[in-house]
Amino acid sequence: MKTAILRSAGAALRRNAAPSRPSHRSHYSTASEPERKVAILGAAGGIGQPLALLMKLNPLVSSLSLYDIANTPGVAADVSHINSRAQVEGYAGEEQLGKALEGSDVVIIPAGVPRKPGMTRDDLFNINAGIVKSLCTAIAKYCPSALVNMISNPVNSTLPIAAEVFKKAGTYDEKKLFGVTTLDVVRAKTFYAGKAEVPVAEVNVPVVGGHAGITILPLFSQATPKSNNLADEEIKALTKRTQDGGTEVVEAKAGKGSATLSMAYAGAIFADACLKGLNGVPDIVECSFVQSSVTELPFFASKVRLGKNGVEEVLGLGPLSDYEQQGLESLKPELKASIEKGIKFANQN
Repeated sequence: MKTAILRSAGAALRRNAAPSRPSHRSHYSTASEPERKVAILGAAGGIGQPLALLMKLNPLVSSLSLYDIANTPGVAADVSHINSRAQVEGYAGEEQLGKALEGSDVVIIPAGVPRKPGMTRDDLFNINAGIVKSLCTAIAKYCPSALVNMISNPVNSTLPIAAEVFKKAGTYDEKKLFGVTTLDVVRAKTFYAGKAEVPVAEVNVPVVGGHAGITILPLFSQATPKSNNLADEEIKALTKRTQDGGTEVVEAKAGKGSATLSMAYAGAIFADACLKGLNGVPDIVECSFVQSSVTELPFFASKVRLGKNGVEEVLGLGPLSDYEQQGLESLKPELKASIEKGIKFANQN
């Protein structure tokens, strides 16, 4: 029974990962897959633990390195008993950070404090910005060529911080730094499928902009399968719900946490897409917050084609509805301010 559940969970993750061609979705030959090390920084936390579980289930991962300031050896021992390919090591404390990072192909950063009721993503800034800067300084030293997946909020600011840290260290590669906005896509797919009454597994919805409030812009006009029975007001409501998805969870948990399980799932999907790209699987496209020239802003989330070097191509926005065009113009000032805030922090601290 447990083996069946394990297989089912792994298969579900692969099915929902990236919109690659069907022949690459449903089967792997682990014997022929390259050795890939994935490090999770913040692995003992609310996102880190379920993310560690999901990455342990991924047959593309041969080595899973779990790091946090405390409790990581226990998390590592726990997931290491799962009968899947990845060998697991747990590291705790700053003195073990270098060893945790060495040789990593992908580094996922969910480290930081979660949101509490009444807290905005901006309230998290001073705490999480310092954590991110410290971790990225270590990444630049110990695994400068790794793909870095930034989950720590506020992503609109923490990603620019990471870029500045890597620039100062002389290791910055715009193709290898990603803000993980996949949860916005996951939510948009789920909410759209429910309202349009279409099978959720078949749905795709691009989400562009940033990763907070009004900077999150789902492009329901480009959703597939196409639904012609959604009124303008329903599209606006879906947009608002996608933008407020994090707050919905924070309030529902009533002070006991934020979106940890769905975020871990989304983080695992994006990391899987990165691994597929590194391994040469074609047509891997996901939305991500990256260095971009799609708009006048230096960083922006849009569809990104992933490959052996990370970002192979940043794709354009495509045709927007009038409502989406208005949303795009409305989000730019707030996203610009968040980006500048991150850059300023990195340069002054």
